[in-house]
Amino acid sequence: MKRWIGPLLVMLLCAAGVHFAALHAAPTVIMARAMDMLAQRGVALHRFTNPERVTPQTQNVVRSSPDLYYALCRYDLSNPGTQLSVQMGDWPDYQSLSFFAAQTDNFATIRGTGKAVAVRLLPPGSPAADGAIVSPSAKGVILIRRLAPSAERFAAAAAAGKADRCRLIWKDRIAAPAQD
Repeated sequence: MKRWIGPLLVMLLCAAGVHFAALHAAPTVIMARAMDMLAQRGVALHRFTNPERVTPQTQNVVRSSPDLYYALCRYDLSNPGTQLSVQMGDWPDYQSLSFFAAQTDNFATIRGTGKAVAVRLLPPGSPAADGAIVSPSAKGVILIRRLAPSAERFAAAAAAGKADRCRLIWKDRIAAPAQD
């Protein structure tokens, strides 16, 4: 029995190492793949992209709710001195503005039911100031959700989405939206 203790300990250490490596690497790999898929689907960098209404045929990555309007903005704050100016327009029903970092974690969500919301997103390591949100990673995705359970409400949410903004800023000046 003693001769099996060494190999069993080595096997347990290897299994634990693989487990922790997978837990650390999987979110980054998943988000990188999701960002690539979003780019292929036409989700713009530093600009909100208005969606199609969710149906079983349009669901690719996650099971989205057919009762919600979704608008997405990919961001990249890896250039020094960049920030993102984010605005979510008025909507009388439920709406939220959610920020997702490069490892799939949701690091901030703001509810804006019945009101517009404006916030600045700062790159990692920035000192937080004036209600700005600091991103834990240079790249990520911003998601706006609006309650829109019918085709009519979805059309109204799309109209409200025209007030949504996701713009890259360099040292207090607004940059032109990036083209993919």
